Amino acid sequence: MKSTENFKSAIKAYLDKRAKEDQLFEVTYAKTNKTMDECITYILNSVQKSGCNGFTDDEVYAMAVHYYDEDHIEVGKPINCRVAVNHTVELTAEEREEARQQAIRRAQDEAYIKMTQRPQKSQTKQETVSNQLSLF
Repeated sequence: MKSTENFKSAIKAYLDKRAKEDQLFEVTYAKTNKTMDECITYILNSVQKSGCNGFTDDEVYAMAVHYYDEDHIEVGKPINCRVAVNHTVELTAEEREEARQQAIRRAQDEAYIKMTQRPQKSQTKQETVSNQLSLF
């Protein structure tokens, strides 16, 4: 669920920024009975109930803020789904290097497997040769 993690990170970043800029929301955002996982579940259930497949960033952020504003809100059951996030994710230098090393290891492993595999001979060719009579 990597895409959902990106979605969760985008929502959290927006809410963190809003809490820094808005003192009233900062108090609301600090409620102990609210969690980011429940917020995501609330958003996904709201999207599913609407029947629409696409929302603007502002619409999704408004759902997140609404979740934190309301004390008694029906979150719904967790939904197993994939969420498409159209934001680029900036990796740190360490994350880029780790991804590079993983890609190199994968390429080396694939090359090694390819080199160590024996080429399979075509059995149909051998069978045809053995079934034919030789006149010589």
